[in-house]
Amino acid sequence: MSDKSDMNFKEQQDRYRDTVFLPRTSFPMRGGLPKREPEILQHWAEMDLDGKIREAGKGRPVFTLHDGPPYANGHIHIGHALNKVMKDVINRAHRMSGFEVRYLPGWDCHGLPIEWRIEEQYRKAGKDKDTVPVLQFREECRQYAAEWVGNQAEGFKRIGIQAEWENRYVTMDFSSEAKIVEEIGRFLLDGSLYRGLRPVMWSPVEKTALAEAEIEYHDIDSTTLFVAFPAVKDPTPGQALKGVSAVIWTTTPWTIPANRALAYGPDITYVVLRVDETTEESLVPQGARLLIAEDLVETFSKEVGISGSHVLYTLPGKALEGAVFAHPLRGNGYDYDVPMLPGEFVTTEVGTGLVHMAPAHGQDDFVTCRQHGIEVTELVQGDGRYAPWVPHLEGLHVFKAAEPVSDLLTEARQRAEAAGEPAIGLMGRGKINHSYPHSWRSKAPIIFRATPQWFIGMDGATELREASLNALHDVTFVPESSRRRLTSMVEQRPDWCISRQRAWGVPIAIFVEKRTGEVLRDADVMQRVVDAFKEKGADAWYNTDPAVFLGPERNPDDYEQVFDIVDVWFESGASHQFVLGQEGLSFPADLYLEGSDQHRGWFQSSLLESVGTQGCAPYKAIVTNGFVLDEQGRKMSKSLGNVISPTDVTDKLGADILRLWVLNSDTNEDLRIGHEILKQQGELYRRLRNTLRWLLGALDSYTPEEAVSYEDMPPLEQYILHRLTELRALIAEAVETHEWVGVYPALHGFCTTDLSAFYFDIRKDAIYCDAPSDMTRRAARTVLDILQRALCTWLAPVLVFTAEEAWQARFGEETSVHLEPFFEPDAAWNKPELGELWEDIRAYRRIVTTELETARREGIIGSSLEADVTLPFSQEEAEKLGGFDWAELLITSHAEVELLPGETRHGGPTVERAAGHKCARCWKVLPEVGENKEHPALCLRCVNVVSA
Repeated sequence: MSDKSDMNFKEQQDRYRDTVFLPRTSFPMRGGLPKREPEILQHWAEMDLDGKIREAGKGRPVFTLHDGPPYANGHIHIGHALNKVMKDVINRAHRMSGFEVRYLPGWDCHGLPIEWRIEEQYRKAGKDKDTVPVLQFREECRQYAAEWVGNQAEGFKRIGIQAEWENRYVTMDFSSEAKIVEEIGRFLLDGSLYRGLRPVMWSPVEKTALAEAEIEYHDIDSTTLFVAFPAVKDPTPGQALKGVSAVIWTTTPWTIPANRALAYGPDITYVVLRVDETTEESLVPQGARLLIAEDLVETFSKEVGISGSHVLYTLPGKALEGAVFAHPLRGNGYDYDVPMLPGEFVTTEVGTGLVHMAPAHGQDDFVTCRQHGIEVTELVQGDGRYAPWVPHLEGLHVFKAAEPVSDLLTEARQRAEAAGEPAIGLMGRGKINHSYPHSWRSKAPIIFRATPQWFIGMDGATELREASLNALHDVTFVPESSRRRLTSMVEQRPDWCISRQRAWGVPIAIFVEKRTGEVLRDADVMQRVVDAFKEKGADAWYNTDPAVFLGPERNPDDYEQVFDIVDVWFESGASHQFVLGQEGLSFPADLYLEGSDQHRGWFQSSLLESVGTQGCAPYKAIVTNGFVLDEQGRKMSKSLGNVISPTDVTDKLGADILRLWVLNSDTNEDLRIGHEILKQQGELYRRLRNTLRWLLGALDSYTPEEAVSYEDMPPLEQYILHRLTELRALIAEAVETHEWVGVYPALHGFCTTDLSAFYFDIRKDAIYCDAPSDMTRRAARTVLDILQRALCTWLAPVLVFTAEEAWQARFGEETSVHLEPFFEPDAAWNKPELGELWEDIRAYRRIVTTELETARREGIIGSSLEADVTLPFSQEEAEKLGGFDWAELLITSHAEVELLPGETRHGGPTVERAAGHKCARCWKVLPEVGENKEHPALCLRCVNVVSA
């Protein structure tokens, strides 16, 4: 066109601008979520949305997701957000699927982390915790926990979590504490609870036993020692061991004083190695006769500097039965024999094939030694220091003992060499970097330490282990692969140590008879304790005369009152007792959902308690989510500066972006988050929002009278409705199986690929330019009405704020999408054969649009509306695809099917510039433009519309 022609076209375009039905909506393009979301939250509070949701659910089938309690200690973090959003989506989806959902959020309020924080405050103030009355200390812990419960609740509300906040549960409520102690009583009365000496994971910093779930692993450097034990008694029957020394390897030198035995592998072959030559740095005496595993001779010799040796003889492991050795520190106060015991746990992977046994500091050591009647002695105190009765090491911290123990072993070796005696003591030392357990609170390394503790037996009369494993057979796991994780942990776990040596928590409120050491198992006593806890909380154990609990028939002076507190995992595991079974909360729960670490924590403790006292698992299904890492796959830490907090995201981007990230991720695995990932989620959100905005705009002034029946709709509209049935089936399956991975990416793909890039693109011409009475336009707007309702309700569980805003933009602020059910497509819309046909149409359309793009780049056309396309079809293709309006589907001004002979297509489509002039209203290029004298700039379709 000339400049004059361009000017004339623009003038004509302006003339008809108001006759085009362009989208209009109050729903803004930009979400402004950080500002808009708090306004929506306020609106929900004013309209009592939570109350309306509760009222609407009455009488429906019940779905119960029991909330695993986060710890009330600090601001919510990204892991909290991930977990709570997953739960919220599942709850909302069930509610919109016709269930009554009562979700009571909970908090874990007792235990060491809070106690540790209060102690930190004491240390800063120069106060000694032990001088503070226990009830005052407990009250300070209670106040601290209450503050963080409120803080975290507000954080969860801000990210859109819907819950009965006024009915929340906390483990420090009096009613909760009463139920917890009642649960302890059930294990007491059935004989499962006992006091015993066992090695437990012990924190010397926090001076308490720890549960497996309270442990994290870090790499540390440890001193390693090779230590020789000289034989003092031959096995019977067996090869003579005169002058032979058994050698062990240890990464914990501090446990050598606690050695009471050695272990061999019954199926391992051993040799007696005579040392002929050594390196200059070697500590091994020449001529020494050393007993080690045959498979480890080479690596052992290299590590201790043996350069020449000779195998005197070999012997099978079983031949060592009955052999006895001397402690390597004999003559220094450790003058006792060390028997050789069989151990199936002994391997030849590292070391010497012989294991040093310290029964006070290892589970295998303890079990094996006890089986053979070996005494378990306590040498290490609660603060990690050797007891006063430990020769040469009294008062020394075990983590500083490597050098002193090495020195004592060196002295032993030197004395033996000088006296011409068999090798004893230190044969070699080194360093190893290995994974070692640490307390996840203090971050300090822990030790294994045998102390008197309270345990729940896994085997024995109650057969808790077997019953728990059987209960898991009926539990659904998502993902299914996580089943083995929990079952293997239950299979392998030792008796459950439930006692802690702290002050803030529910006490193990029982009595022990001083004379006999027997635990008092009296139901009446236990009931009096429970009743007191209901009225006064767990503090009643500390401020009530024991006679009140024991009753008139017993003398309090005859009984020890136990003040150990119960493991916090026992408390949270008991939460089904004080949460489930209420009105609208079923037992067992339909679902527990937590991070993968809870297979060793809450999932397991809940299972053991429920099976132990109720005879069944407390859940029908378990969903596990992964951990959150940064964009490089690293653990988040302040030192790396890669921490992403939920508050940061909501303040900058909005909660809906955070929620979208969760549901667009594979939550079965570890997730990644960072600024770039959130930026990508923002772009995905923008596309979804634009879809909703265009729908609302295109539905401007839509009325139900405009609707067209399904039977009268064009095939394109019927195809889009078919796609809705497929999406609804995907959502329905997710609701049933709790498998949500991939659902919202599919919904996003539908919005961007099926709608924005296909259906909307095709139907814009009819919606903008056809007459309001035109059947195609009416059918399209009928489908848009359906799409808007469907997408708003289907997106509502995730985009809780945006879906609400879009719903109210059309239906008014007195309504809420969260009171609506999921949109249900008509079953008649589900036509797989129609779907297959349109997939073929779309595949061919992609071929043609590629040619159109090529023609545009080559300057043949400017836009697709300037094109005239010829489509060569075979007879078969023409019968299948030729009956459609391809100009409409391709968004061109003209398209013609060319029928070619044969069954295969000859060549691709051809693109030419369309003949005629551009309509100033619809922009199609048609020969008929100019035929109407009154409206010479319009095509005949547009003339009819503006003339009506």
